[in-house]
Amino acid sequence: MLRDITIGQYYSVSSVIHKLDPRFKIVASMIYLISLFLINQLYAYIVVVAFIGMVVKLSKVPVGFILKGLKPVFLLIVFAFVINIFLTTGTTDPLIHLGIIKIYPEGIERAFFMAIRLVLLIVGTSLLTLTTSPIELTDGIEYLLNPFKRIGLPAHELAMMMTIALRFIPTLLEETDKIMKAQMARGADFESGNLMNRAKALIPLLVPLFISAFRRADELAMAMEARCYKGGEGRTRMKVLRYTRLDLFAGFAVTVYLVICILL
Repeated sequence: MLRDITIGQYYSVSSVIHKLDPRFKIVASMIYLISLFLINQLYAYIVVVAFIGMVVKLSKVPVGFILKGLKPVFLLIVFAFVINIFLTTGTTDPLIHLGIIKIYPEGIERAFFMAIRLVLLIVGTSLLTLTTSPIELTDGIEYLLNPFKRIGLPAHELAMMMTIALRFIPTLLEETDKIMKAQMARGADFESGNLMNRAKALIPLLVPLFISAFRRADELAMAMEARCYKGGEGRTRMKVLRYTRLDLFAGFAVTVYLVICILL
């Protein structure tokens, strides 16, 4: 299941979405996330699904690869679905009334919309990293944070830290999977027993994982120092970010999408 997490991974392929400016993709992703919390009607959700489906099609990232990222959060989606069903009250008569358990039509509707919203949230955020390389993502974040330098915000350092943290998610998950398999080959059991026993069984997993993470961080710091990295001061870029006509057309499409969501 750890290998199913797609956030932080980059899917290298030539597509329209990959060619977009990273600054535009970051802003468009934020607009998309905001739109998910604005909508509350079925027609609006249909528009969002159509929009994200079009983006997935243009990105040339396999649908199965994107949906694979839903497996690790499947229990969270089910939990949110169940909680909304049982804790949402309505103005009409309940469909099911068993003692203190009451299920209203409004609860089923809200639970369904909440599950769809979580799925769309994960798919949309995964597309940002799947279609944007770590270097482009760093440059895009830094450009967007540059205006805040006037108040003392270290834009380059903050962008670098965010990108490194995002980039190492797949690496640490792969390391966790290797350590877990090695411990299971030595007789470790991570699935049986009560909650306390399962928590104790994670100790042989967490200790080497933390050691490996600190070792990777030390190696990365030494590699950056060996290349005379001193932060963003006086630093140049091999590729200068420029907006193109493709970004203009994409911006128009995102604007139309946002207006439709607001109207619905």
